[in-house]
Amino acid sequence: MASTTAGARLEERWRDILSAHARTMCEIDRVLHPHGLGASDFEVLDILATAAPEEGEQCRVQNLVGRVHLSQSALSRLIARLEKDGLVTRSVCVEDRRGVWVTLTSKGRDLHAEALPLQRAALARTLGG
Repeated sequence: MASTTAGARLEERWRDILSAHARTMCEIDRVLHPHGLGASDFEVLDILATAAPEEGEQCRVQNLVGRVHLSQSALSRLIARLEKDGLVTRSVCVEDRRGVWVTLTSKGRDLHAEALPLQRAALARTLGG
């Protein structure tokens, strides 16, 4: 019985996490929609905007895969859309021709700066911070 209760508590915690995630993503999507962004779009821009200076503010796509909660194919489509909108550029990695770099454009940096306070406010509302 104790293990059933512990299992039920664990499952309840899991469902609470999923619920908080869903509410937060929906709220971020809602506030960023007028700016032409969704939560995942913003996440990629945010990662690129905070890239380490030694990386030249660019990031390999394979490094984004582990930080954005999308499949590699969904992330590739998202990056293609961001590139089409002029927010990022893609280039082949000189050291490893299989690798692709993604870099934030000045338009992408400006949009990120505009959307950042909206995203942070949405986080504060939904996560109570």
